[in-house]
Amino acid sequence: MTNVKVRFAPSPTGWMHIGNTRTAVFNWLLAKKLGGEFMLRIDDTDVARSKQEYEDAIRDILTWLGLTWSEEARQSARIKRYDEVVAKLKQEGRIYACYETAEELEVMRKKLMAQGRPPIYDRGALKLSQEDIARYEAEGRKPHYRFKLVEGTIEWNDLIRGKISYDASNLADPVIIREDGSYLYHLPSVIDDFDFGITHIVRGEDHVTNTASQIQMFEALGGKVPEFAHLPLLTGKEGKLSKRLGSLGVRELRADGVENMAICSFLAKLGTSEAIEPYFDLQTLANSLDFNKIGRSQPKFDEEELKIFNHKFVRQLPFEKVADRVNVAKDFWEAVKGNLNTVAEAEKWHKVCCEEIVPETEDLELTSMAADLLPNEPWDNNTYQTWMNAVKENTSKKGKELFHPIRKALTAQENGPELKVLLPFIGRSRAVNRLKGNKA
Repeated sequence: MTNVKVRFAPSPTGWMHIGNTRTAVFNWLLAKKLGGEFMLRIDDTDVARSKQEYEDAIRDILTWLGLTWSEEARQSARIKRYDEVVAKLKQEGRIYACYETAEELEVMRKKLMAQGRPPIYDRGALKLSQEDIARYEAEGRKPHYRFKLVEGTIEWNDLIRGKISYDASNLADPVIIREDGSYLYHLPSVIDDFDFGITHIVRGEDHVTNTASQIQMFEALGGKVPEFAHLPLLTGKEGKLSKRLGSLGVRELRADGVENMAICSFLAKLGTSEAIEPYFDLQTLANSLDFNKIGRSQPKFDEEELKIFNHKFVRQLPFEKVADRVNVAKDFWEAVKGNLNTVAEAEKWHKVCCEEIVPETEDLELTSMAADLLPNEPWDNNTYQTWMNAVKENTSKKGKELFHPIRKALTAQENGPELKVLLPFIGRSRAVNRLKGNKA
């Protein structure tokens, strides 16, 4: 069997968002499941929009997510190679120069659509005489270049969508080089995939038509056509493609305390027939990958649902997964994690329990009596309930009237982990002082 190799090929023209993060996750998981390699390719041929800060952020987010790569390349360093291939394909008649302006092409497109015909380029450039070309060049026109598709059926078995078939006569010859000589996405991507031995390409379904054209490019290069898998595109919670999804940054989610494995777990199962459940390591998640379980409909992504899932994720996290990130002992983590929304909150509650705070006194008479009734240590699992029963009997208070003043005195917080969980970490001496209104 051929060694499996996949690539993630972001353009450093913006911040890493949830859509391309999902693509990266699926590529990495596929490589991991099949024992293959994951390559990072920086598609930076768009010189005007590519920025180093975006590129640095891509690497940072991939590393944080755990999506490590074994090889890296950048397209801007491979222009000479692209030029070599283009020269060869020109000689073979597969690449040809076109002199229409953008305005002329738009007029042609609108005319065809008005006639109810698909807006496919008519290959008028192939009919130009040397005199025509000389006239255009004298006018200062610069050519753009197209890849000439060969007539016939283009088909492949998509790992997600099943059998896909196109008639090449229904596709326009794709523009591969702009008037300024810069490369568009299509051909450099194929050359890279060919040169680096990419065996599987996982990307969004918006690339399906590109794939049909690129299959002929692979064949023109004499290379083996990779396996393709086209993921349904994410939509917003309202069911429409959302601009927000194209800008929702993983950086912001990370800053909000969303866990890296929560993001990977959520994106890997969203839109599948499987429940979205926490996975605490990428290998286990990779082992569960099954393209047959990915639905064809566009899944709805809701940022709030991800954050709610993150709460569930955090509350199930084993201590071993956070031990190097939180300055708390295992017994404290296990005691409070069921009430946490983010991992960082563990240290907040550790400070509440173990460092000096200013108690908030709502009912000093009640809390002072509660202090007097607090049993001596050592405590057991029944201590808290025994204590609360005694306070109820001596004050005739119950519900919020009873519990809220005690919570505010002990923690200075409106809500949080149950007091019976926190009390042993606060300890009797500190608890008595707080209940009596003293800093402790």
